Amino acid sequence: MKKTDVLFIGLMLFSMFFGAGNLIFPPFLGASSGTSFWPAIAGFIVTGVGLPILVLVAVSLVKGGAETIGSRVHPTFSKIFMIVIYLSIGPFLAIPRNANVAYEMGLKPYLGDTIGQSLFLFLFTIAFFLIVYAISMNPEKMETIMSRWSTPTLLGSIVILCIVGFIKLDAPFQAPTEAYVTGAFSKGFIEGYNTMDALAALAFGIVILTSIQKRGVSDRKQLTKYTIKAGMVTAIFLSLVYTSLGFMGARMAANGSYENGTDILTAASTLLLGTGGKTLLGIIFLLACIASVVGLTTACGHYFSNLIPKASYKTVVLLITLIGFTLSNLGLNQILKVSVPFLVMAYPLTIVLVALTFFSRHFKNPKKVYRSAMIFTGIFALIDGLSAFDVPLGLVETFTEALPFSEHGMEWVLPALVGTVIGIILSQAGKASPTEDMVTK
Repeated sequence: MKKTDVLFIGLMLFSMFFGAGNLIFPPFLGASSGTSFWPAIAGFIVTGVGLPILVLVAVSLVKGGAETIGSRVHPTFSKIFMIVIYLSIGPFLAIPRNANVAYEMGLKPYLGDTIGQSLFLFLFTIAFFLIVYAISMNPEKMETIMSRWSTPTLLGSIVILCIVGFIKLDAPFQAPTEAYVTGAFSKGFIEGYNTMDALAALAFGIVILTSIQKRGVSDRKQLTKYTIKAGMVTAIFLSLVYTSLGFMGARMAANGSYENGTDILTAASTLLLGTGGKTLLGIIFLLACIASVVGLTTACGHYFSNLIPKASYKTVVLLITLIGFTLSNLGLNQILKVSVPFLVMAYPLTIVLVALTFFSRHFKNPKKVYRSAMIFTGIFALIDGLSAFDVPLGLVETFTEALPFSEHGMEWVLPALVGTVIGIILSQAGKASPTEDMVTK
């Protein structure tokens, strides 16, 4: 495979990851961390960039990808788990949310307080999803469109905004907020974790592996090798963009207080470039949201067409597009209330599954380790999900709050470690299991 192929796949992956949330997090982190910016952004990059890339590598290590990893627990678990992930980060959450953000930042600023906002949203989402549908229906052309046209335009727009910001914004970094006074790296680490991009990486893995395989790469080691190389391209661009946006946010803190990253970017673009800045920011959000939605739609198309042989890729893409369009205009808030708890439950399980994948060849009986780790992790992931549903848990909640890292929503870490250790002990005590699904050496 050529170096240019690796570059283009890496750029395509960058555009798939870089959705609305990825634009908003870094500026707010920069404004909040102030003089503690550098350790904070370093922590953010470790989990916000490093964790998703590790997930991609883990998927590439195993024949059959993410679903095979889940099958090490149980085939039924794998199917349910992957369906929940694809539906939650796809048509029932990220897709309609990105469409709404694209409207809020790309068109709504020019409408003011005019009546008929719902009509404008309806018309905008028609155009938005027609573009998404047209690109997603041609996976072969998608890579060319996203890596050679969409992503360079997106990066160029961000570069223009950031360069002007570096030149014109010369205010010193402000004092950090209370959360960043001490432990700025760990706070940034948690913020990167909260992007939940590791879940997207689990879904995108099928698209990236397919792109590499279409170039004649079939050997497992070679697939992993090129996945790592493409992932490094993505990691470099994500890190540079996150750092630049965060730096700009740190400089903007001297100009006022802001509720979120969107406010910072809006204020910065207007301050730096006037009306043109508002247009530039709208272009950035629009391109980022379209690219992310195309990536999610394509990933869902590949997965569900493989899962249900009678459903063709084009049929699934059409269905996903229609659902995303409908939810963008109707009941998005209610969908978010339902989808987010499922994501909260799936996230710890994903991280533990990926971590075990890198060490599974050292387990005497991998299934026992996987199942034990999943049971312990799953119990506390379920508790997290029920809390997100606002279900009162009484003493159970009191207990979980006493666990390490509970203040960061990571009380599952210690139980996951306990479950893994118990699984290893049971593994050593039992007979070795077949290694047909193990990582190819």
